[in-house]
Amino acid sequence: MKRYILPGDCLAVLPMLPDDSVDSCVTDPPYHLTSIVKRFGAANAAPAQFGKDGAFKRASAGFMGKQWDGGDVAFRPETWAEVFRVMKPGAHLLAFGGTRTFHRMTCAIEDAGFEIRDTLMWIYASGFPKSHDVAKGIDKAAGVERKVVGKTRGGVAPSGGYGANGMPSLEENEKWHDVTAPATDAARQWQGWGTALKPAQEPVVMARKPLIGTVAENVLAYGMGAINIDACRVGEEVRLASYTSFGPCHGNQLGAPGTAEARRGTQGDAKEYVGRWPANVIHDGSEEVLAAFPDAKGQQGALTGKEAPKQGTAVYGDYGPRPPSKPRNDSGSAARYFYCAKASKADRNEGVGKNTHPTVKPESLMRYLCRLVTPPGGTVLDPFAGSGSTGKGAVLEGFDFIGIEREAEYVSIAEARIAAAVALAIEELCA
Repeated sequence: MKRYILPGDCLAVLPMLPDDSVDSCVTDPPYHLTSIVKRFGAANAAPAQFGKDGAFKRASAGFMGKQWDGGDVAFRPETWAEVFRVMKPGAHLLAFGGTRTFHRMTCAIEDAGFEIRDTLMWIYASGFPKSHDVAKGIDKAAGVERKVVGKTRGGVAPSGGYGANGMPSLEENEKWHDVTAPATDAARQWQGWGTALKPAQEPVVMARKPLIGTVAENVLAYGMGAINIDACRVGEEVRLASYTSFGPCHGNQLGAPGTAEARRGTQGDAKEYVGRWPANVIHDGSEEVLAAFPDAKGQQGALTGKEAPKQGTAVYGDYGPRPPSKPRNDSGSAARYFYCAKASKADRNEGVGKNTHPTVKPESLMRYLCRLVTPPGGTVLDPFAGSGSTGKGAVLEGFDFIGIEREAEYVSIAEARIAAAVALAIEELCA
């Protein structure tokens, strides 16, 4: 198993990698959450640079004041053009983005030559609203001191102590904060008004380098162009596979339902497969997220395969004969239709003691994403490696990994976390 963390700026390191050499790219680049106007439009700002440097080249601080979140590297087509060059034809890219800036990154990826295939949504409950309290702002502007009327845990934007997803740590949420009452008539009028919603999702763009011909031709030539459906099925329910108008359903025959062996599966005319078709929604399984999904019954009737085409299929047409299947007769939250990526308490700091990176993604999430778009034995690239979450997920799934990270502080953390993951993977193989 090969894994590398290459220190340096991705725009300086990527040109060192050969053309058509990696099988997938799974990355969490800077979101550049500080607005373009604030970063580059101030009255006393230096003149914008053009040419090779780009209009928004000037260094600036972004999320939580971090220098690496400033600038515009994820919004520049030339960044993704280098990623495009090193990926094999048909290889897939998955890139996280911020809800306010995702569009700029997606346009840059498309401008670099990628085909946008989908947008996945990572939904979680750990988000923390960083909203400006309008009533407090009015009282502050009036120079009036507000009366403390109580205490609360959380509920205000903290000054530090962030945890996974850049959200407050448990310790920060447990701190007590003053609750104050409006002091002026104007503040009372605007009590309860703010400026931001609670963050509860992050979009992930799915893009693909163009094929050399058909999907079949590309897969046979490069092993690229498709995503691993069976390895990423949702749930542990065993289903019977059968022949459809598209040919045989391939499934899993290896291992018990729900195990890693069963999910990797074997390609062939299997009689059974495990779980539902993966969707473009992923969630963290928290109570808040589960409560947001409605109750939904699963398939209640049997299919014989001889049903007439459904009515009302004028837009997309009929899908053809339905494969025979028994009723599921299941019920419960519709959240069961989507992959659940829970965050482990030990995941963040495993191998390092304390991980200081503010936006660590869960191990199970990164494993799932790597597994979805990387062929067996493939190499995963992450040009914005951070503290190594993609690398950790890649090696635990048995893939090779190349990560690039500019900040020296995070290079050592990433190396330690990935080394711990490699040790765990070897231990699992030897068990």
